[in-house]
Amino acid sequence: MPAFRYGHEAGKSWREAADSCIAQLGQGPASLGFLYATDLLADHLGDILALFKGRTGVPHWVGTVGLGVCASGREYLDEPAIAAMVGDFEPDTFRVFSGVSSAADVDNVALKCGGAAPNFAIVHADPYNRDVAELVNKLAGKVESGFLVGGLTSSRRQNLQIADGLVEGGLSGVSFSDSVTVATRLTQGCSPLGTQHEVTACQQNVIVSLDGRPALDVFKEDVGEGLARDLNRIGGQVFAGLPIAGSDTGDYVVRNLVGIDPSNRLIAIAELLQQGSSLLFCRRDTRTANEDMARMLESIRQGLFSRPRGGIYYSCVGRGASLFGPNSEELKMVRDALGEFPLVGFFCNGEISHNRLYGYTGVLTLFL
Repeated sequence: MPAFRYGHEAGKSWREAADSCIAQLGQGPASLGFLYATDLLADHLGDILALFKGRTGVPHWVGTVGLGVCASGREYLDEPAIAAMVGDFEPDTFRVFSGVSSAADVDNVALKCGGAAPNFAIVHADPYNRDVAELVNKLAGKVESGFLVGGLTSSRRQNLQIADGLVEGGLSGVSFSDSVTVATRLTQGCSPLGTQHEVTACQQNVIVSLDGRPALDVFKEDVGEGLARDLNRIGGQVFAGLPIAGSDTGDYVVRNLVGIDPSNRLIAIAELLQQGSSLLFCRRDTRTANEDMARMLESIRQGLFSRPRGGIYYSCVGRGASLFGPNSEELKMVRDALGEFPLVGFFCNGEISHNRLYGYTGVLTLFL
């Protein structure tokens, strides 16, 4: 496996931040780079990519823009900043791809790494593509492990991705053969409230009853008397969790509560439902986020057989400073648990892990 080098910096201009990052990267062989810029620099992403290509000599790059970017122990939120990492992978162990905007594109995309089948992929996606969840699931079926990691671009300007050049509108990234060894874990940042329930009646995204009882009655029991007395307090704290069938780790996807009807005792969530599906309610706050982050880091640490050579971290824009605190606490937890090593990433508008699209999560991937 290659050695990795990285750099990260904020600056008054894109050129100032880029020059500092390139200087930190230093010299040495590298074939693939990961490049992330905050959305305040989105209009200059083409210039940034050209400068990195020209100055480093690294031929292949992937990345995107986010409301924030991150590196080992450091977060840059809502300021002009860049984070970059390069590694010297063997030419036939990876392949940069782009142009996946429809199901037909997934069927035709070239993921093969030289003569080797693709085993794993890192993906960046456009949040405005209405089929993004379906495309993630379908693309995961094209790699042998069935596993993708990545994130959705988060930007108040252009929703640009990097896949050797600038692309937009769909999925792009890099696939790897099984000669590239990785470890990856997901942290939900939530703690379940009560037990799983069966959706016994629903209309699209509106839950009429759970376990044969009015949905709001069940909800109030799960959240407890304090929150039940003042439902205005649940925003940003309580969510719906949809358990994933067949998961041996109790995994679930988190969706927002989007409406409560006290008169008819109904609840609406940001997901279409079917009668007979399972649902639980969960809480997300600083305590639950820290506890689940610590659990995830211990889980990945115990499985390591060597020190990580490099890493990528994708975190939801709803995490970071608003959940862990203003002093890069989320990224410091990664560094404190696993040590100092090259790591970059960005704050996403949705996170990708395995074959699913998540929200409010952190996805850590290590190159070993």
